[in-house]
Amino acid sequence: FQYLKRFDQGCDLDTFWYEALLVEGSPAECLQLFLLHCGIMDPSWAELRNFTWFLNIQLRDCEASVFCNPDFVQDTLNGF
Repeated sequence: FQYLKRFDQGCDLDTFWYEALLVEGSPAECLQLFLLHCGIMDPSWAELRNFTWFLNIQLRDCEASVFCNPDFVQDTLNGF
């Protein structure tokens, strides 16, 4: 949710890191963003769960990758 919210606001996600204990927005706002970005017109709860699970793994791996660390890559992979 933190990434999707900032993506919709046009923020630079290259320098953002997930904050585990930070609670943002309401459950309704979270669900609305998931519905907007999941890519399915009328998703089931299972499809929403799969979308959030997959997105979470991808973002966690991205944060753990040295190639996505702006301090390491400098400006060579801007926007990657």
